[in-house]
Amino acid sequence: MIRRSYTILLACAGLAACAAPAYVSPVEVTRFVGSAPSQLGTGTISVDFGPGLQRSPNEAVYRTAVERELAGLGYTIRATGGAQVAQVSLDQFVNDPDAGRRPVSVGGGASVGSYGSGVGLGIGLDLTPRAAERLDTQLSVAIRPAAGGENLWEGRAQMTASANSDYADQNSAAARLAAALFSNFPGTSSETIQVE
Repeated sequence: MIRRSYTILLACAGLAACAAPAYVSPVEVTRFVGSAPSQLGTGTISVDFGPGLQRSPNEAVYRTAVERELAGLGYTIRATGGAQVAQVSLDQFVNDPDAGRRPVSVGGGASVGSYGSGVGLGIGLDLTPRAAERLDTQLSVAIRPAAGGENLWEGRAQMTASANSDYADQNSAAARLAAALFSNFPGTSSETIQVE
């Protein structure tokens, strides 16, 4: 009986990661508002992704989430030819408790914005985290006139979710990040907030 209990304890220890409670952080959001905020939330806009995200199966997921939020702000979405362009970048990092934090970027191209947004690289790796891992995801969007000129608005939203949480699913993560990013749009410039 003692031996059996000892075996069960060892098995449970080995599966501790699977039994660990799900973790989801608040969404941390930072926005930067340009010099012409009156141009925001009106007219037509097209959503543009870097070449990495265009090759990713997540492209449609994040496109839908971003377009939904932009339409809710008052924009008319056009596949191409909008008066404004929303440039989207997505970066993800898998936090492995054994191997540390490894970066995997799934979208981007050139730097999204002029306020310190990162550069994304498009590479096709499996982003599915194992049970003990957490996935850090950052969604960045910059809105600019299609004709050129300085960005009208930039924002980034990031969160961490464990592999056994609802937000390990990309559809759920995209919807949550986009909703937080555009909440109380355009937001206070340079302010970082947390959205539950």
